[in-house]
Amino acid sequence: MIIFLSVLGVIGVSASGPIMAATAAPVLAIAFWRNLLGAILMGGPAAVSKRAEFASLRWSDYRRLAIAAVSLALHFVCFITALKLTSVAAATALVCLQVAWIALFNALLGSRPHSAVVGGLGVAFVGVVIITGFDLSLSRDAVLGDLLALLGGALAGIYQMAGAAARRTMSTGTYTTLCYGACAVILLILCAATAQPVVGFTPAAWAGILAVTLMAQIMGHSVFNHLLAVMSPLVVSMIILLEIPGAAVLAAIFLDEKLPTGTYGGLVLILVGLAIVIRGQQRRNGQRQSPKMAAASDPPPTPGGD
Repeated sequence: MIIFLSVLGVIGVSASGPIMAATAAPVLAIAFWRNLLGAILMGGPAAVSKRAEFASLRWSDYRRLAIAAVSLALHFVCFITALKLTSVAAATALVCLQVAWIALFNALLGSRPHSAVVGGLGVAFVGVVIITGFDLSLSRDAVLGDLLALLGGALAGIYQMAGAAARRTMSTGTYTTLCYGACAVILLILCAATAQPVVGFTPAAWAGILAVTLMAQIMGHSVFNHLLAVMSPLVVSMIILLEIPGAAVLAAIFLDEKLPTGTYGGLVLILVGLAIVIRGQQRRNGQRQSPKMAAASDPPPTPGGD
């Protein structure tokens, strides 16, 4: 089931970049509607089945939710803007470096990564470089897009870590409803502050907003939020690296973007790096647990649990 959900999530997030790049609507409006619609779609069932859970939330839960929501909102601002300035392949590759940011944040918090994790990250990032083809444009707009995508990756790393902490006490429905809802409120305020409209778009733009909500928000983000309950943010972010070749292929097919040289070789390296990281995680967890503890059920992941 975990493998199936991971594949589903990768397909969902891979469609995000191409759909948003092709949607003729303001950046903040796209982000606002995908989060608002996502909160409504996830919140309906949760409001019925999780009422007791909503009522039992504590201050610490809301603090983690606030960090996740603010990080997610700013991530969308950076990433969607980057998609308008540089290629889908380059923006996706750079924003997916969130896994490196998570490893860095973990190190700053005192969690020393296993040598296999470092090695796996190195192999995967070689794959990222190959997929981008060393071909990032030197135009001012493209460079700004690349920097925004890089910042978007850092914000996505914070979002993943805060989400992992929140998911220790919240179900997927409760967490996604509150996180997406709060993110939508933040984005609506930003829309008002920057005078970006949230209505009045063409039917094609509304179709794009609906498509990115169903594919990326529900099938992508929500699936990975569910997986955060059983996998560490580092491993989830490594899986999300598969979005890079996925988005490049979809952009080549539907947006007629030239497929970066070495996409398939880069994909192989990403898969190898992913396998090394997961193996390193398993070894470290095994070293931390005594035989008696290992026989017990695994605890929920800590923020960036390594």
